[in-house]
Amino acid sequence: MNMVRCTEFTEMQGVAMHHKMIFTVSELNRHIKQSLEPVYCDIWVEGEISNVRIPSSGHCYFTLKDDSAQIRAVLFRTQAKLIGFMPEDGCKVLCRGSLSVYEPRGEYQIIVASLEPHGIGALQLAFEQLKQKLAQEGLFDPARKKPLPFLPKKIAVISSPTGAVVHDIIRIVHRRFPSVSIVILPVRVQGEEAADEIVQACETVNRLHAADVIILARGGGSLEDLQPFNTEKVARAIAASALPVIAAVGHETDITIADFVADVRAPTPSAAAELVVREKNELAYAIMTLHARVGTATKQHLGRYRDTLITQTAVLRRWPKRLTDLLLLQDDLHARLGRSLRSMFVREKIRLSAVHRILWSLSPRTTCTTRRTALEHCIRSLCSAMQSLIRTRKHQLVGIGARLNALSPTAVLERGFSITRLLPSLSLITSSDAVQPGDMVRVTFFRGGIDCCVKRVLNNVIKPQDS
Repeated sequence: MNMVRCTEFTEMQGVAMHHKMIFTVSELNRHIKQSLEPVYCDIWVEGEISNVRIPSSGHCYFTLKDDSAQIRAVLFRTQAKLIGFMPEDGCKVLCRGSLSVYEPRGEYQIIVASLEPHGIGALQLAFEQLKQKLAQEGLFDPARKKPLPFLPKKIAVISSPTGAVVHDIIRIVHRRFPSVSIVILPVRVQGEEAADEIVQACETVNRLHAADVIILARGGGSLEDLQPFNTEKVARAIAASALPVIAAVGHETDITIADFVADVRAPTPSAAAELVVREKNELAYAIMTLHARVGTATKQHLGRYRDTLITQTAVLRRWPKRLTDLLLLQDDLHARLGRSLRSMFVREKIRLSAVHRILWSLSPRTTCTTRRTALEHCIRSLCSAMQSLIRTRKHQLVGIGARLNALSPTAVLERGFSITRLLPSLSLITSSDAVQPGDMVRVTFFRGGIDCCVKRVLNNVIKPQDS
């Protein structure tokens, strides 16, 4: 069918060469779309992914390229959920889809229906991507892993109830410690619903505090069979568990994401049963051994303490004689101390008397009396000199005051003189040239003053004779 369409397209090209055909842009793009899309409706393309872009819509846009060319591709959100991994730059893939032409821009791209990693399986790639993501978040950090209880009273087993795994765990646990209780939480361990049931079982055990430790177990299988234990939701449920979790998934060579997140990884479910409880006979033997060692150590300590007690008893028996000697020594020292104190008191009393006599002979009383007399004389002389100086300065001040009073303008006014000022400026008038007839002047006397109007100006006024 594709060959027929290609032949028709070639014939149409030949016709176009003989007849001049004019297309609009829209017609040309529509013609290309109708010609290409039916031919390339189901194709496989191998290439390297680059320029991955995932907007808020959830669709994945990227470019497929090789050494010399590239083509755009889009993986819609519904199909992306089915491929099991996220496209990344640099990932070589085998892409199956159909060619699509977008007429408004004249661009063509591949609508991806399925995507497979080239050289590595999709499940393995999804496993590596999730492992790297959880490791960066710290879910594999040994510091966050919880220790197993020394001897749990109740164990929760999350596994398929029909397989041999549960029976092996029950048999081994009861053989090692019969009194330990086991709670079975039946779940699917493969298939699409298995991951949700495992998560729900983990949450139930933690919510009800139904056990002291959890064993998550299943037998061996392919990577597809173990896929529920490689999901992000199961990994986060294990990490969120407040109870310690032992992962016993598959055989010793099988590695899952649950093994990395769990607090303890057991190579097999049987090994998990041996790890979770200690063997009762071994514990009993250890207790008996410790009991014997405690008894031996107690006897040895008691023997050493008995020897020490005997030695200390002998020492205490010698203490009465030693105590008598100490009492006699105490009395002797007390008497010697009394004599020494009395002798010292006598010597100090004699020395104090001699010092007292010397101080009495050097008494400053006479010196103080002489100095007091001289001081009183100086005070009297100083007072007399100050009084004389004050009187002299007072006479000088009275004379200066009299001269100042004689020169005071007030005294001049008192002798009959006056001060004349021009109104309204109140400027001092010292000559008749400063006024004109009609000007107002103010005349100030010793007591009071008058405002006058100038009637006539006299330039030659006979000065009054000196009295």
